[in-house]
Amino acid sequence: MYRLLSANRAAAMHKVLRVPPTAATTTACCDCGGSSASQNFVHYQQYYQMLYRQMPAITATPFARPQTTAPTQTDAQTQGKKKRVRKPRYAKYVELLEVTELTASERKSRVKRLKSKKLAEFIQKTQQQILEKRAREEKRGLKKSSKGGLESAAQRQPVEYQKINMEALDGSILESGIYDDRPMLFFGKDEYTKQIIANPEEVQNILKSFHNFRDIIESMGNEQQEAEFGLAAAKQVEELESVDPFEAIEPYINPLDKGKPAVTALVVPNVNAVTAKSKKRFKSKYHVNEEQERLGRQRALQINLHTYLNVCVSANMLSRALSTIIAYRSRIKKSTSPRLTEGLLTIDLYNILLHGYAGKGLFERFEDTFKLLEEDGLSFNEQTYAAIFECLGRLEPDAENEQILRQYMAQAEAEGFTLNQILDKSKFVADQRDIALDAIRRIRPDFTPVYVPPQLGYDNELLNHLNETKETADYAIMNSKRGYSKEQLEQLAREQLKVELDGCITIQSIEKTKEFANSEKCRERLKELEQSWRKQISTAIVRDLNTLRAQVRFKPHGYMNYYTYLKALDSSHFADILIKELYKLAEGSETFSPTVGQLYKELGEKVQQRYQIEQKKHNGTLEKIGDIYSSYCDLWDSGKSQDNSRQAWQRLVHEQRETGPSMDLPEVPWPTNVLAGVGRFLYNILMRDIKIDPHIMRLKSKSKTATQNLLPAFYTLFRNQGRLVKEEVKPHPVLSRLLRASRQQTLTFDSNLVPMLCPPQPWSTPHNGGYLLNKSELIRLPHQAIQQWDRIRAANPQHLYPALDSLNQLASVPWRVNTQLLDVIVEVFQNGGNAKLDVPQPPSSLPPLPSVQKNSEGSGISNADLAKQFREKLGHRRKKAEMYSLWCDALYRLSLAQHYRDKVFWLPHNMDFRGRVYPVPPHLNHLGSDLARSMLIFDQAQPLGVDGFSWLKLHCINLTGLKKRDSVRERLLYAEEIMEDILDSADNPLTGRMWWAKSDTPWQTLGCCMEIANVHRSPDPAAYMSRFPIHQDGSCNGLQHYAALGRDKAGAHSVNLSPSAIPQDVYSAVATLVERSRKSDAQNGLHVAEALAGFVRRKVIKQTVMTTVYGVTRYGARLQIARQLKDIDDFPKDWVWPASTYLTTKTFESLREMFTSTREIQDWFTECARLISGVCSQNVEWITPLGLPVVQPYNRQEIKHTSRTGLRVNANMSMDMYERPNILKQKNAFPPNFIHSLDSSHMMLTSLHCERQGITFVSVHDCFWTHACTVPELNRSCREQFVALHSQPILEQLSEFMRHTYSFKDNDFTNDGSTEDLSKRQLNRTLKQLPQKGDFELSNVLDSIYFFS
Repeated sequence: MYRLLSANRAAAMHKVLRVPPTAATTTACCDCGGSSASQNFVHYQQYYQMLYRQMPAITATPFARPQTTAPTQTDAQTQGKKKRVRKPRYAKYVELLEVTELTASERKSRVKRLKSKKLAEFIQKTQQQILEKRAREEKRGLKKSSKGGLESAAQRQPVEYQKINMEALDGSILESGIYDDRPMLFFGKDEYTKQIIANPEEVQNILKSFHNFRDIIESMGNEQQEAEFGLAAAKQVEELESVDPFEAIEPYINPLDKGKPAVTALVVPNVNAVTAKSKKRFKSKYHVNEEQERLGRQRALQINLHTYLNVCVSANMLSRALSTIIAYRSRIKKSTSPRLTEGLLTIDLYNILLHGYAGKGLFERFEDTFKLLEEDGLSFNEQTYAAIFECLGRLEPDAENEQILRQYMAQAEAEGFTLNQILDKSKFVADQRDIALDAIRRIRPDFTPVYVPPQLGYDNELLNHLNETKETADYAIMNSKRGYSKEQLEQLAREQLKVELDGCITIQSIEKTKEFANSEKCRERLKELEQSWRKQISTAIVRDLNTLRAQVRFKPHGYMNYYTYLKALDSSHFADILIKELYKLAEGSETFSPTVGQLYKELGEKVQQRYQIEQKKHNGTLEKIGDIYSSYCDLWDSGKSQDNSRQAWQRLVHEQRETGPSMDLPEVPWPTNVLAGVGRFLYNILMRDIKIDPHIMRLKSKSKTATQNLLPAFYTLFRNQGRLVKEEVKPHPVLSRLLRASRQQTLTFDSNLVPMLCPPQPWSTPHNGGYLLNKSELIRLPHQAIQQWDRIRAANPQHLYPALDSLNQLASVPWRVNTQLLDVIVEVFQNGGNAKLDVPQPPSSLPPLPSVQKNSEGSGISNADLAKQFREKLGHRRKKAEMYSLWCDALYRLSLAQHYRDKVFWLPHNMDFRGRVYPVPPHLNHLGSDLARSMLIFDQAQPLGVDGFSWLKLHCINLTGLKKRDSVRERLLYAEEIMEDILDSADNPLTGRMWWAKSDTPWQTLGCCMEIANVHRSPDPAAYMSRFPIHQDGSCNGLQHYAALGRDKAGAHSVNLSPSAIPQDVYSAVATLVERSRKSDAQNGLHVAEALAGFVRRKVIKQTVMTTVYGVTRYGARLQIARQLKDIDDFPKDWVWPASTYLTTKTFESLREMFTSTREIQDWFTECARLISGVCSQNVEWITPLGLPVVQPYNRQEIKHTSRTGLRVNANMSMDMYERPNILKQKNAFPPNFIHSLDSSHMMLTSLHCERQGITFVSVHDCFWTHACTVPELNRSCREQFVALHSQPILEQLSEFMRHTYSFKDNDFTNDGSTEDLSKRQLNRTLKQLPQKGDFELSNVLDSIYFFS
């Protein structure tokens, strides 16, 4: 298409026109001052051959076809009477693109999803029809013109082309670029032109279609680029697949050239004048610029290549690994942008292949690979020489072999690599180290490698004093690990290894259900069915793998395919995974089913987990972990060590480095696209090959020889999830009934979702820790968040030690179940639950809705009533689903507690990206609700001591929430007053006065009552051995950190940072301010204030006050308050929403009045994050006071549909460091996330100092647990570490870090007064403008009784 000149360029166009334009010309420009009708009209070039149709001879004069942009009255009347003529069918492709603006997005997505091959076939077919039709017309034209002679070329051209000197136009206009971004429309038929002119709306539709078409081209051009970051394809076939289908097969047909056959010719992409200019402008919602997009694709390709080559080597597909490397080498060499491809193929990728060859002893392949390395300009590193020595060590020792060994040893030393350095820095698996060392000793028999010992101490100002060793032997650090013999620990470790090798654990459920009459028969049939399913699955896996192998044979070896990943495991493993998933799906609920995409990912993760365990079994890691863990058990048994868990583990690993595999191997997870592809393979088998007989439940079943009517055991349905429609997988109803009738009341959990039976492996590196074999993630991050991992890998290992040691300390605490309390909870649960006691009730307890009345004639039911019934029905369904979810959570938790009731267990820990710690097992842990916290107690018992009983009684009163504003002395006196109620609660929890049920946390209160009763009745309370944890909870901990940061004296006093005779309750203080304001409004006649009389309570606004410092929005606060108002029985339900809105406003105003310094700091955080993410287009990052790098993983992620076909691995991945940040989330989340990183730093400091003092310490974020006898020591350490933390210049260090990371330099400014330039200057100013601080003295915290209480 050609673009129309603007008004100031009209003179250039006149030079190339043979006849000057007149008022009646057929072309008009909106910039030429024409009439309003002519401004809406431009000529249109019909797509595909409308210009080249055979036309009658027309003289090339401007008056041959007098047309105006405004139709005459006669034409308009005639056109109005006529029916709309259908468009010619030869414009099929134009019709495909002529869409209205309202349906543009729908049509764009539809066009995008067209397969390139099918679209090309469609276009070629259309072109062939055009050519055939033109040939027929030309043939008829030749017969007619045989008498009058041949027509001239000029006569056969369209009229508009006869008026334009195309050579002059190409040279003077198009190449010089002096044209506007406006389309020119051409028409070829008089009738068609008249129809368009008579209907201005049609012209506008064509223009809209043109713009929509251009948007489609541009968006597909950005999306459909080759995954290999723009590399030139190695073959023409690959080039065809990567080019935009709209541009790749656009033909040029010369109307004068009749001798050539009608063959479609490829045109160079991006030559279309419509898109040529806009292609230069980078447009993307998800990437900052084109370079970032290509860097992201290159990084994604590197990750995929790394995992693919590792799997190729483990699956013994060395030829495929080599061909993959060669294929990408070829693409790099053909790339037109060497700078963008630099660094794709690294020496690390080649080393993976070299170790594969070394395992086979194929040294001739090494020499071929070295030639590739030389061509690529890559140098050897330590790992390369380790592979060389391993390969030579596997060959027979002869003179030639020794000569080669001497040659490479000399080469290594010449390049600066000593033998010690090679063995120390290289990673080995299986027997690679021993083989390489044996090869070296052939030349140097006395060689003994010297390994560099790891750095064990801290490099942090807050913790460096812990590096000092005490002169006298002090083994207090081992106090929490005493009481377990080596034999006991080794037996527990063997049981834990068995669970992890099995991959799951099956336990008895506590659910009480009726036994079916035919249960035994159903169990037999289910067992037979499982055997047949296993055979079908094995057969299907072999069949589908053979099909994949046949397809792979005919594909270039450069493709990374799923077949390689699937060959890494035996078919029996796939069958086990599918059988377990089959049972899990069949036992699903009616209200929830996994989507197809979720099932892909889940199955893929199961395969990856099994692959990692099998690799550890084969490469010797399992055996070496057993040896090191046995030595670790020796330390626990002896208790004579001053090292913490990490330091002890690092010493043991270092002592055993001389042989066996390396223990610090980083496990690279499979990319999400690989997980989905592998899962899709298993999903297809699940849906196609798992069958069930619908009559299997019949007692009088047919004989086995009879023909069975087998149906698929699973089917899919589509369900609305918000604005999206998702495809979900459902079991056949017969299968669900069969499982319900035959199951033996069991639950199955993955091995990485349950507590450990032995002490966890300490975190010594960011990649190793937690479970013994199962992969545990150190940081809980979404799959696209790789920037924080990069920061962690680049950090000094010593800077990560504080976080790792804190996780190890929390994980080393042994637990057990409070069986006395568990029996009460199980009884309540089995009897239908209790909403008042927060024991979930089954969905069957929800009363059914009244019968729905239908709107029939004469029924008198209005549409409003029907709408209300519909809303009630949806609410009932939602409530039922919520009840079932909560009921299942309680069932899992109680069943696991029942399973572990007589066992000791440990909880491995990890953390989120801010540093907040969490137990890895999600169901049975000390986090969560009141019921969850109440069931666990310490396994180690310690005597109460002199003050232990007092702390126990004080803890009981604190749990009730009845004496929040009273002093410690008054609380203890109150405990003595109600001792009879406490004892009655312990003796008759469900039949007595049930004083404990009125508590804020009833189940924890009941557990404490039982412990007090046991101590009260013991002969010597001070000697009583107690396992019960005592809590010390921070007083609105987020506001405490804000007040300390700003040295805000008034704010510090309100959150108990300064000493006071009675505790300052910030929630009650805010409630008092709100109530005062409410009374004033009520006196002024505000109805909502009058309705709230007596209902402005502490509990109503507590959650909102607590979460304000964590960034809660007004909408979220309104929901929180509304939820509390709904729970008040006396409050009128019609006033819930207006009252919640009113209280939200008043609460925010009161907080702003009380905490001015807090608001200033919060606003500074928000503004910094807004400018960093908006101006710099980067994620906000910082380093915690303990050295942990933090990056906010909020970016604008493109929603990509999961592919359901194809065997080629798509290397595209979302990665936060290359994508645009989500500015709204970045700025809103930075204040709460930074405060969370501070409270986690305070917790970690307290944890490490308590461990050194031998104090049992457990954390639930800002609530610290310990034994009753060690509460004073915990309180002292907690306050000292808070003062030490905030004595650091935290805000100043943050400002300095952000200025160093994000500030612009002088040469970055354009000094042109532009918005971009001003924004950069504003960023530099804001990062320097620290909030003003008050004069609060931090040392006052040391004397504050109610700081943590």
